[in-house]
Amino acid sequence: MAKDKSIYTCTECGGTSARWMGKCPHCNAWNTLIESAAEAASGGKNRLGSAQYQALAPSSEVLPLSQIEAADFDRHPTGIDELDRVLGGGMVEGGVVLIGGDPGIGKSTLLLQAVDALQRGGMNTLYVTGEESGAQVAMRSRRLGLPDSQVPVLPEIQLEKILHTLQTRQPNIAIIDSIQTVYSDQLTSAPGSVAQVRECAAHLTRTAKATGTTIVLVGHVTKEGALAGPRVLEHMVDTVLYFEGDTHSNFRLIRAIKNRFGAVNEIGVFAMTEKGLKGVSNPSAIFLSQHSEPVPGSCVMVTLEGTRPMLVEIQALVDSGGPSPRRLSVGLERDRLAMLLAVLHRHAGVACMDQDVFVNAVGGVHIREPAADLAVMLAITSSLRGKPLPKGFIAFGEVGLAGEVRPAPRGQERLKEAAKLGFKTAVVPKANMPKKGDKAFEGLTVYPVERIEEAMQVVRGLD
Repeated sequence: MAKDKSIYTCTECGGTSARWMGKCPHCNAWNTLIESAAEAASGGKNRLGSAQYQALAPSSEVLPLSQIEAADFDRHPTGIDELDRVLGGGMVEGGVVLIGGDPGIGKSTLLLQAVDALQRGGMNTLYVTGEESGAQVAMRSRRLGLPDSQVPVLPEIQLEKILHTLQTRQPNIAIIDSIQTVYSDQLTSAPGSVAQVRECAAHLTRTAKATGTTIVLVGHVTKEGALAGPRVLEHMVDTVLYFEGDTHSNFRLIRAIKNRFGAVNEIGVFAMTEKGLKGVSNPSAIFLSQHSEPVPGSCVMVTLEGTRPMLVEIQALVDSGGPSPRRLSVGLERDRLAMLLAVLHRHAGVACMDQDVFVNAVGGVHIREPAADLAVMLAITSSLRGKPLPKGFIAFGEVGLAGEVRPAPRGQERLKEAAKLGFKTAVVPKANMPKKGDKAFEGLTVYPVERIEEAMQVVRGLD
């Protein structure tokens, strides 16, 4: 028998090559080519040009931007406040949302809760499950306390049947769980392959744009935590959400990585309960340790996640090390920690060359902004001196290599959040100093600083 012809497809850009190469010739990514069976040539099967899809792409005339009506998007709130926050206010008509996360973290649970709330609100919904039977979905709905749910469920993985159901029922919201299980008869490759995922997502996206149906795709993730399949999948959709959190913890975070209809890096905080995922209205309480008395090495900062200010506790432990001291950070950039230690030594006279330094962001949150610099340095100094910072103390600000303390974006909102939660003392960059007489900061004493040595002097004066 003749050997089946193979092609190599890039998981990053979807480009193909006749033979394996270490680097993709299209996007120059290394080690991304995966072998798959070549598609048989067929003159009558043009996947995106067949008659059943011609109606989905009507021709449009060319118009200047000034003549195009810029109407706002119609949104459908899900009734889950934290999910609506991440989406930018709710599901957008004709939008495509891709949500990924580790197995068992709660993707299907949250979407079943959301689609049930939309169904009860009068929306026409459809839940397409390719990984479970209808009975399994019904069992989950009963565990979530939704015994009389009227959500229509379609256990199906063939793309053509799913598209036919979407065109027949014309739902407002459709959930596809998951895109890796869907396959098209037009392709010979197996479900979950690069070609299948790319083509099925393209057809579903075109259907959403043509009919106005909001489609939510559930995506698998790789062991590195990235969405499985070609990277072009994230470019096709309008919104990309990631589930974060430890499966052994009760708390989950949903982060918006891409959102054409809202703010990126917005997060929603949920608690896993027996009745499913419940939104956490005050997430700052999760990321603050409950110390009866102040302890050395602890400093609270206000970080921004999208439009939401949150209080996070930064903990540092400085201990005597050997000839090769360790530098370890959890939730913060490791290279930035080494840089801050060098600035602390050069400009503040605090030496940690022979000390092990461990830094942790409480609650498993990952802080990606440099506004945590000042809090990290004050926590390290507090642990090294063995003296706690005052009760009700917060700090934030970026620290440069020259020792200057740079302003953090939206500093007024950070200080308002701290004042609202009862904090009394704040050390902030001088440019973030609030205006005098503003009643939103009553009870909060703010110390503006321009350099790291000034911040150290202020803290020593508060002891």
